Amino acid sequence: MESQPTIGAVIEQIAPRLRRARERKNVSLTALSRATGISTSTLSRLESGQRKPSLELLLPVTAALGVPLDEIVAAPRIVDPRVPQEPTRKDGRVLIPLSRQQSEPRAYKMIIPAHDEEPHLRTHAGHEWLYVLRGRLRVQLGGKDFVMGPGEAAEFDCQIPHWFGAAGRGGVEVLSLFGKQGERIHLRTRARG
Repeated sequence: MESQPTIGAVIEQIAPRLRRARERKNVSLTALSRATGISTSTLSRLESGQRKPSLELLLPVTAALGVPLDEIVAAPRIVDPRVPQEPTRKDGRVLIPLSRQQSEPRAYKMIIPAHDEEPHLRTHAGHEWLYVLRGRLRVQLGGKDFVMGPGEAAEFDCQIPHWFGAAGRGGVEVLSLFGKQGERIHLRTRARG
């Protein structure tokens, strides 16, 4: 997936894109000035990046050149500074942060592919809440082994040996909240038979 440029990068690209569009159409600055009513010096400064682009300037220029505005101005990528946007990948799993690392609880969306993974139970401090969005999640928790489906949730103390992964042939998408809060396990599913 191609990432979109930031606002600053979009503005920096306007001047060279305008010049390229005008040159492709084989239109001189003088002819463009006559067609738009914008002075040649303003058009020259706009194309060199010395003049700040505005809609009042860009709309008549793109109309006179017969090019769509989005050919000159790309859509910027709006980044929410509150939430990290970069997913991480480990052992085929994709972990997408939905909260800042320092915040409590930490929220993630996990995408776990289907594969024959041998459960490896582990323990650590904290509590975790799991909510299945899509697919089936196999969970081993202490001596229990169960499968959760979409809309099912579990909360557990991470000091209890645990592991979870995709159940069956399809992958699974899970929302996970991990933090220091919580006191006991709550399961809304049936145990594997």
